[in-house]
Amino acid sequence: MSLLECLVGIALCALLLNPLLKTSADLVIKQIEYEKSQALISEADRAFELIGRAIRIAGYRNIQDAQILSQKSRQKIRHQKNDSSLLQVEKRSGFRGSDSLIIRHELSASTDFDCIGNVLTQDRTKNNLAMQGFLVDRQAGISKGKKVNGGSLICQSLDRQGRIQNTTLMNGVNSLLIEELSLSEAQQSSVLRLFKVKLQMTDGAKLNLDIERTFATRNFL
Repeated sequence: MSLLECLVGIALCALLLNPLLKTSADLVIKQIEYEKSQALISEADRAFELIGRAIRIAGYRNIQDAQILSQKSRQKIRHQKNDSSLLQVEKRSGFRGSDSLIIRHELSASTDFDCIGNVLTQDRTKNNLAMQGFLVDRQAGISKGKKVNGGSLICQSLDRQGRIQNTTLMNGVNSLLIEELSLSEAQQSSVLRLFKVKLQMTDGAKLNLDIERTFATRNFL
C-alpha cells in the first residue's frame, strides 16, 4: 500500500468517524446538562418542602397554651385572628429583587423543628411565637464583581436569646418570588390563603430553571 493510499484511507475514516464523534460529544454534553438539571430540581424540591411546611404552620395557635397565664405579664396569651405579623411577604427585598417570607407560630404539644431541622423550644420563641424566614442573599465570601453561581437561599430562625440567626440552605438560587393568589368563593370555603412560590435555579452558566409550587395556609390568618 502506497503512502497516498494510506492518506486517502485516513481521510475517509476521519470523514466517517467525525459525525459519530460529534454525536457522542453532544450526548455527553446533554447528559451533563440533564444531571445538573436534576440536581437543581432536587434542591428546589427540598426548598419547597421547607417553605410549604412553614406556610402551612403559619399562625398556628396552641389552644392549651392560650389558656395558660404568661409568667411575665400574668395576662392571657391572645392573638388577633388577622394578625399580619404571623405571615409576612416582603416584595423585592433580597438578592436580585427576590421576595422574602417570614412566618410566626406557637409551639405544638409535640416536637417542632425549624427550617434546618433544629428542635424548637420555648427559649427559642419571642412573645411566645417561634419564627421562621426565607430569603435569597448574595453568596457569602464572594467579592463584588466576581461571577457567582446565583445567590444563597437563607433560612432564618431564633436562637436561645431570641435573636435572628441566618443559615445557608443552598446555593444556585437566582430568585425567590412569592405571590398570594386570589380565591373564588368556592375556594374560600376550603382554602384559607393560597400562595404561589417560584424559584429560579441556576448553575451559573447555561441552565436557568423556573420551578413553582402552590401552598395553602391551614390556620386562620
